[in-house]
Amino acid sequence: MKAPVLWVTGTLTAAIALTGSLLVITATRGASTSFASSAGQLDVQTVASGLVHPWALAFLPDGRMLVTERPGRMRIVSGSGQLSPPLKNVPEVWASGQGGLLDVVTDTSFKQNNTIYFCFAERTSGGGRTAVARARLAEGDVPRLDDVKVIFRQQGPLSSGNHYGCRIAQARDGNLFVTLGEHFSYRNEAQNLDNHLGKLIRIAPDGAAPKDNPFVGRDDAKPEIWSYGHRNEQGLAINPASGELWEIEHGPRGGDEVNIIGKGKNYGWPVIGYGIDYSGAKIHESTAHEGMEQPIKYWVPSIAPSGMAFYTGKLFPKWNGSLFTGALAGKALVRLSLNGNTVTGEERLLHNLNERIRDVRQGPDGALWLLTDNAAGRVLRVSPAGP
Repeated sequence: MKAPVLWVTGTLTAAIALTGSLLVITATRGASTSFASSAGQLDVQTVASGLVHPWALAFLPDGRMLVTERPGRMRIVSGSGQLSPPLKNVPEVWASGQGGLLDVVTDTSFKQNNTIYFCFAERTSGGGRTAVARARLAEGDVPRLDDVKVIFRQQGPLSSGNHYGCRIAQARDGNLFVTLGEHFSYRNEAQNLDNHLGKLIRIAPDGAAPKDNPFVGRDDAKPEIWSYGHRNEQGLAINPASGELWEIEHGPRGGDEVNIIGKGKNYGWPVIGYGIDYSGAKIHESTAHEGMEQPIKYWVPSIAPSGMAFYTGKLFPKWNGSLFTGALAGKALVRLSLNGNTVTGEERLLHNLNERIRDVRQGPDGALWLLTDNAAGRVLRVSPAGP
């Protein structure tokens, strides 16, 4: 197998190590491939490269990964970095602006049903919207998706190419939580329950609205809505310690948020928040309002957080229970230390990579696996440095 080739601008420092039959080339703009952290020195390996704006990573039971590329491709990536051809039968996506093929997750019963869920920007007359699809992963000479079905389409004013949200988390009962962006709207669409903009929805695996959703039965509300008042939600995960749903969303200039999501709750956008417009103009009425939830953490200035994982592995015992997110504008891996539902500290890691981190997941090996968001995107594995 050929080793992945990595080109970067600026000073290139490469460390070459032979592990089995895999030649791993790790390159950074810094002076070393080992990075300091509160858990000791970190080793960052480039496992795969040559991906175009990779957006999401989902582990298969055998340790391989499904990786989406924003232009509309989905691939299987082996632990040794081999890329499959693009999977057949992926729906056409609208790869414009921030849109394209976005999140992917495997069903909790994947070993039995080979089912996956993914979301993407779908073009329609006058703009784009977020769509959610279900399919079965079929492998053979040419990997493909079978029985592809769009199970949900966002309703409301269309996007011109921005703020699709589009993260998925599956609960133990099989229902799916999906984040839906507000399409870069400063109007109160995120407060309007009659559309899906700026909402977090809960749907069954067939796309139906569960009967116990908070707004079922109301003529003025979409039955899929679980919470509202969101902006551009780029992180979603269920906290394994509590079973609660946590969400991360982008603010404008400042005001990125970490929220613990409650059934039927209002998270305030654009009425309240901690940011300002990109022009410097005021957006919000205030930072607090009766009936609207406060974030448990916010960033000023913005880091543009994306991807989200609670760490429960054994490779980093000091980090057990921490919450990780990537930072796009901040170009870092961000660790939040937690005490229950309180953020007690923040650590920013891997700055010297100078990479936009789009997704972060805990692998079955206990390592942290990252995707870098650029036209020469990579899959990175972060582990303790050692011999």
